[in-house]
Amino acid sequence: MQLGRYPAAQTTIAHLSDTHLLAGGAPLGGAADTVRALDQAVEQLDRLGTVLDAIVVTGDIADLGEPDAYRLARAALEPLAARAQAELLWVMGNHDERAPFAAELLGRPHEGAPLHRVAEVGGVRLISFDVSVPGWHHGAVDEERATWLASVLATPAPKGTVLAVHHAPIPTPIAVMDVLELQGQERLAEVLRGSDVRLILGGHLHYPSAGSFVGVPVSIAGATAYTLDVSAPPRELHGVDGGRSFSLVQLFDQGHLVSVAPLGPSEVISRFDGRFVDELSGLDPLARLERFSRKRGF
Repeated sequence: MQLGRYPAAQTTIAHLSDTHLLAGGAPLGGAADTVRALDQAVEQLDRLGTVLDAIVVTGDIADLGEPDAYRLARAALEPLAARAQAELLWVMGNHDERAPFAAELLGRPHEGAPLHRVAEVGGVRLISFDVSVPGWHHGAVDEERATWLASVLATPAPKGTVLAVHHAPIPTPIAVMDVLELQGQERLAEVLRGSDVRLILGGHLHYPSAGSFVGVPVSIAGATAYTLDVSAPPRELHGVDGGRSFSLVQLFDQGHLVSVAPLGPSEVISRFDGRFVDELSGLDPLARLERFSRKRGF
């Protein structure tokens, strides 16, 4: 339905990150109910019905890499993907462990290599790019990974590529997080220059953020587990039990849109239902302005 100048998006992606689930649904840090937070995200995404084309989860799915934590993630998101008829793409994070990640989320044994994956949705190529470094919390793009990515991008996708990675190549105002940044960014830059990558999706930072890397827009999803407070005093790291969110990414013929959705539940204080939208869609543009845009009572 088009009520203004912009048509409907061609592709819609739910971008979640940093669920940090623990075995048995145990609260993170003894306080944060990460299972309930993920369930809330699913409840909100369910409202969209079949609008979603893909669900991308950019890492740190498990906090300790426990197999049961991955089973909890699957139990929450696989039914949502099935109901929405959407592709579900998992990305490795620094808290994830490759062997249980591969077994529980990908249904295959881990053979030692990074866990990359490529999918296509409506002509848009989605790449899950594993930059995790086993035993460490920073990320890295080495020669092997750069070569793999270059080989995939050598053939352009019909409607371009979205690269999903846990450690995104943008700065952060939180000084301590710099230690855990993505290394080998020069190699990644060489691969991406001149490629069809139109957007990079990332996680790791635990707050919504946006930037660019070698001219490619970068969008970071907020965490569902907890939020890092960018207004904390310099040189301090504050994880807070609030501010959780996920993002909706919409791709158009020209460009894209990223919208941040806060996790509820929240009280609805204003509402226009579908009948009102149906009424507007049946009117010509001038009548729509008269019906909804004109200020009255002055």
